[in-house]
Amino acid sequence: MGPLVKYLLLPLTVLAALVATWLWLAWSWSYSSGERAGWVQQFSKRGWICKTWEGELALVSLPGSTTEKFFFTVHDDAVAARITRLMGKRVALHYEEKVGLPTTCFGETRSFVTDVSEAEDIPLGPGVVLPTAPAAPAAAPAASATASAPR
Repeated sequence: MGPLVKYLLLPLTVLAALVATWLWLAWSWSYSSGERAGWVQQFSKRGWICKTWEGELALVSLPGSTTEKFFFTVHDDAVAARITRLMGKRVALHYEEKVGLPTTCFGETRSFVTDVSEAEDIPLGPGVVLPTAPAAPAAAPAASATASAPR
C-alpha cells in the first residue's frame, strides 16, 4: 500500500485541500461591497438542486430615464423574508460582491445581499428630494363669480 498512498492518495488529498481552501477564501473574502437603492420587482427561490433566493432590483436615477436592473442573490432566509415584506416599496440593499465561486450552487449572481432597509426619500439631485409619501389633495378652486352672476 506504500506506492498507492504515495502516488494516488497523497496528491488527491493535497488537491482536495487546495480546492477547499480556494472555496473558503472565495466565500469569506469580498471583492467589493456597497448599497443599491430601488424597487424589488422580482424575487424568488429557485434552482434545480441548490435553491437560492434570486432577485432583481429596478434602479431609476431620474424619472423618465431608462430603468437599470441590479441582479442579486440572498442566502439568509431572514433577509429574504424582510425583502419579501418590503416588495413594492423603495429599498436599499447592502451587498457584497464575491468572485471566484465555481458553480451556481452558491448563487446565480456575484452580488450577495446581506441586509435590507426601507428607503424613505428619492434623491433627484443635490439638495432636491422627492418624498415617497403621497401629497395632500389640492383644495377645490373657489366658484367663479362670473358663473353665478345674472346676465
